[in-house]
Amino acid sequence: MQVARQRRVQQREQVNLFGRLVGRRTMMVTAGIAVALGVTGTAVASTAQFGTQQVGQVTDHGTVVSDDQYIKPYGDRTVINSGKIMSSVVSPDGKHLAASVTDGDSALVIMDLATGKVAQKIGTNTADDLRISSSAVGQEGPTYSPDGKSLWLGQATGYTKFTVNADGTLANPVAVNIPTVSGHQALVGAAVFSADGSTVYGAVNGQNKVVAIDAATGTVKATWTTGTAPRGLALVGGKLYVSNEGGRPAKDGETTINSYGTQVPADRETGAATTGTVSVINTADASAAVGTIDVGLHPTAVYAKNGVLFVTNTSDNSVSVIDTKSDKVVQTISAQPWAESSVGYEPNAVTLTDNGRLLVTLGRANAVAVYRYSDAATPARYVGLLPTDYFPSEIAQVGGKIVVSNTRGIDARRNPSKHGTHDTTSSLTTFTLPSDDEIKSYTPKVFRMNGWSGDSLKLSKNKGNVPAVPVPARLGDPSTIKHVFYLVKENRTYDQVYGDIPQGNGDPSLTQFGENVTPNQHALAKQFGLYDNFYDMGTNSAEGHNWLNQADNPEYTESSAGEYTRSYDTEDDVLGHQKSGFIWTGAKAAGKSVKDYGEFQTLEQKPSGASWQNLYCDSKDMAATGSPTKYPIQTGSAIPSLNDVSVQGFPKFDTSVPDVYKEQIWEQDFKKNGPADLNMFWYSNDHTGGPANSAAQVADNDLAVGRMVDTITHSKYWKDSAIFIVEDDSQAGKDHVDGHRAPVQIISPYANHGTVDSHYYSQVTMVRTIEQILGIHPMNQLDTAATPMAGAFTNKPDFTPFNAVANRTSLTLGVSPAPSCGVDTPAPQNPAAAPAPTTTAVPSAQRPLADEWKKWLSKQRLTGDNAVPDYANNEQMDRYTWYDTHNFDKPYPGDKKMYAPKDVPGANLPSAENDG
Repeated sequence: MQVARQRRVQQREQVNLFGRLVGRRTMMVTAGIAVALGVTGTAVASTAQFGTQQVGQVTDHGTVVSDDQYIKPYGDRTVINSGKIMSSVVSPDGKHLAASVTDGDSALVIMDLATGKVAQKIGTNTADDLRISSSAVGQEGPTYSPDGKSLWLGQATGYTKFTVNADGTLANPVAVNIPTVSGHQALVGAAVFSADGSTVYGAVNGQNKVVAIDAATGTVKATWTTGTAPRGLALVGGKLYVSNEGGRPAKDGETTINSYGTQVPADRETGAATTGTVSVINTADASAAVGTIDVGLHPTAVYAKNGVLFVTNTSDNSVSVIDTKSDKVVQTISAQPWAESSVGYEPNAVTLTDNGRLLVTLGRANAVAVYRYSDAATPARYVGLLPTDYFPSEIAQVGGKIVVSNTRGIDARRNPSKHGTHDTTSSLTTFTLPSDDEIKSYTPKVFRMNGWSGDSLKLSKNKGNVPAVPVPARLGDPSTIKHVFYLVKENRTYDQVYGDIPQGNGDPSLTQFGENVTPNQHALAKQFGLYDNFYDMGTNSAEGHNWLNQADNPEYTESSAGEYTRSYDTEDDVLGHQKSGFIWTGAKAAGKSVKDYGEFQTLEQKPSGASWQNLYCDSKDMAATGSPTKYPIQTGSAIPSLNDVSVQGFPKFDTSVPDVYKEQIWEQDFKKNGPADLNMFWYSNDHTGGPANSAAQVADNDLAVGRMVDTITHSKYWKDSAIFIVEDDSQAGKDHVDGHRAPVQIISPYANHGTVDSHYYSQVTMVRTIEQILGIHPMNQLDTAATPMAGAFTNKPDFTPFNAVANRTSLTLGVSPAPSCGVDTPAPQNPAAAPAPTTTAVPSAQRPLADEWKKWLSKQRLTGDNAVPDYANNEQMDRYTWYDTHNFDKPYPGDKKMYAPKDVPGANLPSAENDG
């Protein structure tokens, strides 16, 4: 009865929503797809409270953001439209706040706390009020001198020292360099001044040491060796306390994983660091041994007051309290507010108010946890939570006010119309600390904004007596789906691909790779459903692959975004791995088999002759004859548990390898050995930037995916399979709803066919759906809170297979020299759809501009064994791909003209991977 009642509700919602859609979209019907797509609704959606709300929408619960949360901060909000805050500090007189920022138009902003206005911007832009040589900023700092007359900003090669003017603005930037050692830059963390201001102590994060610097001359006076990745500093009397995010040095025989050239003690399965320490330095005696205090995992912020040191253990979700007389941990305060999950709150800043309230920011919970604290010997008492903006990262008391810096502010909403993931904001929220009763009254509101409910994680109780359904109601109950194919692509927005489908909420003016470039994606949407309210969380690939494999972007990666020199793809950095592991380790723990085809891999070695042209021809030969590849490619990972399940021969990210070649490597393994329970893939050529024209690369990706789905759906495994196709992020284009909105496909006999689903879904709800199907325990509070996408599935299967559609854009368009097996001749384009390029000819007037871009592209590391995603500046890369797709004959959306690489707005900002 309940199922029938729910189906009737769905049917009513389908009719109502279809009427609304038809009413608002009656133009540009794409041939062949209009009839097939109906519209679906469901009583259960991704974190059910969102319904069909969109990112950026303001509701009674708060503003919807892209990671399954609402934000509605307590107190007052000041939005900063200069990028994400990495760190901040209040001036000694309490009048100004200095914040290092990234992914925007500056490196440092000075805020007037009385007016809430930006008083000064410092960076590499010509429009900045003060120019400096680099916009890269570290995880910690900036730091004011005790007298407030100077400020030091941490950067990759040391510090930039400024004079503070009487009005709080900065002047006279001077570089204080710390030499690179054995290829390792300084990558400085926090800085702290001696009481008299004569000495600056700096955490040299990249070299595992602390230095004492003469504040007047910049000369290094003393050096101490610490643990791995020193980050936070606090000076108490003559003792300097240093948080070591990577913990102690490794011992002989321990399992270790790399972090910026240091082998860190790590768990073989989860890939996570297993120790965290605080170093204790006697500043009066440079020869004295450095002491060590064991604390929780990933110690980050350190804060000293009243004879104790508070240390935020970001990965352990706790705060260590150290007595600075005995240098012992005297209590550990839990920062886990929700009983359902012990992981993922990410405490990252702490302060103690004058009236005995301990305040701890919970970065990934968008909240401040409040405790009553009296002294080291008395256990702190939890009071409750106050909501903040998106990812709080610093907190301070300024007079009678509390000031919170929020890294992501109100999400990527800087551009009012055509949104991109790099339209990032940050914010300050300020408030007077309320009474305990008021704090307690806000706690359930924080729970609601995070989707924390007592029944989020229902575990199986009677496995033998429950009928199988596609997405079980209880974790561990049987599913009709046995094989999950989890396929990751690169960087596209919804509007870029699906904006031309009239039944969905698209903007055709932003459609760059429509039906004539992506006929398979369009055919898949027609057959298996269109999802027009799905969001990727990450700004870039480093974040995106973390979200897809960890259901989180851990604080280490979040706080590294201003520099990324230590690591970008944290696949190869132990500090980017949460202690609860990855989706593949969870699958293994649940007794499921796993195969990985390139996803989360960082190492590649190609044999001689493995050019794009040769691999393209090899793929045709493999398909025609079934012969093995002539160019076996070796790949690998720094994570042992991923290597255990990786299928050799399937390349990692490398735009000089056609995706149709990757598909053949997979297909041969599939036909010979069959699938695992969880099968992970990285098909990445829709990133663009390789030998072929940008449209050709997206078409290559589309054809490879179409052929793979064709093979699976015509196999004996189709009857109990589900294929999830998702972008790692959506950073490389614009979208009229939100920059995080992305194309997605859910393909299964049990998927709702021929529908348009406008419910809010996200990468985390997709991860939770896969976990629910395979019985994988959620990894942290985010995927624990997420509601599985049960409404996207039906109990009545449709076993109709998918037939791949021939490409309509030549895969060899722009490739030079032509492959020895000949150029690709595509199928005719659909005249009812937006045309795709058929030539790379550039108008004569634009050839000098095209040549400049070709020269620029040659310097981007997007091809070859050492290829990395996002090496190029994102603003330049987006425009190159647009120009390349339109034969250099059409400005990028929002621009009035076409730019040379150096003239692109934002071209001076460092890219994610390449900080040059």
